[in-house]
Amino acid sequence: MRYIFHYFILLFILSSCARQPVLTAELVPRSLKATNLEETISRHDELMMAYSLTSYDAQNKPVGVVNGGWGVGSLRKNQQLDLQAAGAGQAKPIGLELPKNGRIVASIVLIEVDDYNRAKETMAKIQQIHNVVAIPVGLLVAATEVLTPLKYVSAGLMATGVGLKLVDKLDDDDLLGQSSMELREADIRQKKQRFVHVPAEFTGRHMRDAFSYRLEYDILLKTAKIQAVRQ
Repeated sequence: MRYIFHYFILLFILSSCARQPVLTAELVPRSLKATNLEETISRHDELMMAYSLTSYDAQNKPVGVVNGGWGVGSLRKNQQLDLQAAGAGQAKPIGLELPKNGRIVASIVLIEVDDYNRAKETMAKIQQIHNVVAIPVGLLVAATEVLTPLKYVSAGLMATGVGLKLVDKLDDDDLLGQSSMELREADIRQKKQRFVHVPAEFTGRHMRDAFSYRLEYDILLKTAKIQAVRQ
């Protein structure tokens, strides 16, 4: 009987020491609705989105980033787009491993397009490096400043080597909204969290025109490996 008791004690110790599976975060844009438009003359807005996941290790060093993009799309007042509907208009998810005792920052920006051709060129570059894992070296330099979602997305794009700095391509009036969510590996393990739903409201005014958008996105935590491409 004593040997059986020792066996179960040993089994418990071994199971406690077993390595926990690596978690992967997946950012999934879900829907975008225009409740009020920035452009009242044409009665529709031309929009694009850029988004990223940036991971930090236990020493708070940025170790990986992936990027995604959607657009250019047209939206009328009270129209809602399903961003996961099959077809060319789908906002494809991105995924990145969550370092042990580290964290991941999910960032997304919504942009009103003034120059359609330039926006299409920008989006084509973003989609070329969709879900490619890169090292966000630029974030090491900016570690002492407060990083907005726009700066996260821009730094992520620069890290891929495509030569695209999103911040420099935007006027103040072009940015309709930005959102971010931080997830820490220790908190997720403790809470056994596997899903985060983020509703983001973007409102503002340009001259006489007021705008209002509702963007919804999810962050899924998975143990299965997401096939992101490494540079």
